[in-house]
Amino acid sequence: MGMEWPPAPAQQRKAAVGGGGSALKLLIFVTLAGLALRLLAGPAAYLLPLDAAPEEAARIVAAPGRGIPGGGATPPSETNTSMLTGSGPLIAPADKKEGSPGESCNLFHGEWVPHSSGPAYTNASCRFIESPQNCLTNGRPDTYYLYWRWKPYGCDMPLFDGKKFLDGMRGKHWALIGDSILRNHVQSLLCLVSKVEDATEVYHDDTFKSRRWHFPSHNFTVSLIWAPFLVKAKIFEDDDGVSTADLQLHLDVLETNWTSQWESFDYVVISTGQWFFKTAVYWENGAEIGCHSCQNKNLKEMSPEYSFRKALSAAFRFITSSPHKPVVFYRTWTPSHFENGEWFSGGTCNRTSPFKPGEAGDRVSDNKMWRIEREEFHKAVANEGPNDGAGRLRLLDTFELSLLRPDGHSGPYRTYHPYKKGRTAKVQNDCLHWCLPGPIDAWNDIIMQMLAKD
Repeated sequence: MGMEWPPAPAQQRKAAVGGGGSALKLLIFVTLAGLALRLLAGPAAYLLPLDAAPEEAARIVAAPGRGIPGGGATPPSETNTSMLTGSGPLIAPADKKEGSPGESCNLFHGEWVPHSSGPAYTNASCRFIESPQNCLTNGRPDTYYLYWRWKPYGCDMPLFDGKKFLDGMRGKHWALIGDSILRNHVQSLLCLVSKVEDATEVYHDDTFKSRRWHFPSHNFTVSLIWAPFLVKAKIFEDDDGVSTADLQLHLDVLETNWTSQWESFDYVVISTGQWFFKTAVYWENGAEIGCHSCQNKNLKEMSPEYSFRKALSAAFRFITSSPHKPVVFYRTWTPSHFENGEWFSGGTCNRTSPFKPGEAGDRVSDNKMWRIEREEFHKAVANEGPNDGAGRLRLLDTFELSLLRPDGHSGPYRTYHPYKKGRTAKVQNDCLHWCLPGPIDAWNDIIMQMLAKD
């Protein structure tokens, strides 16, 4: 087994018995040889991620995966993957154990590693998956995307525990406020929690975009509130993104469908995102101030970055100034993965495995919006006074882990068997929302861990 060193010649062995100097040389030689063997046998323990900052070196476990195979329907293997999963000796303080994230563990910076157990639920076991996210029922042929889990560098994150979550949330009310990505997220949460207790829907609006569920045995409530901009908006668009008129966006007026219910919430997940790239007329103080990509040349052209920042500023100002202080998770920007076009121009997403670090490209627009929301978040945190519920506004930074999963979207399987008439059929792809089960389930794993730190 392993590398064997040849025995010393007989003459040298004989000299070693009676000569202290020769014995010392032999001891040094054997020690060096042993060290060389250890380096050859376990190099992963001495490597750091290519993108690790020097100050992170003390808490990095091993080199993040750089050679995960892509494609195919066979689940990735967890055997013999020390370089992928970060097994091996820890480069960390002696009292830091992998498997229990501590204060030094950044839950949002890590990698997707093979997970042979697969998802916690299936399209057959969960009735809350809506058709556009029900990829397997809709005919997606590959399942490789189901066999990964998110692993922060330097620690191991437990998976979502539905029983523990419900037991801790007796009598509580959760709200998920935002756009259709929040609807995607709430489906994942319901699927995970309903393994313990099934939910009863107790409310929905006419469009089914705002809904509420109740878990009677735990007196636990989950509300989904449709507010894609967080601020007041008049929208003239169908579910396929086809508009009959320009959006009218009031940047200094919050949507009342969430602010009017604020005092009933104990926990909130709130976000906004890709809608700000749409054509829109901007309003402030009751007057038009400009537009983005409008046909009306009488209005000043303004950037989506401007409207995004203004909307976030208004929302955070309300959250920090309200006398009612629920725990609020602001979830960061969700990148899309359209290639060879966009939603409206034939873009597709046909990848079947995660990106490796660096493969996602520059992502200038995504990074710009991600930077803006973090700036506005930190301004809001700075405005929290010591008696104003300080520490109850949390950043749920899912950007990196989402960016690395181009394989997890519905793609053409947002509709039932899109290629039943042949592969040449023109099919609308969805490269923004996520298949269920899928990568978005990791968002709930992270929330569970953030709650556990309390």
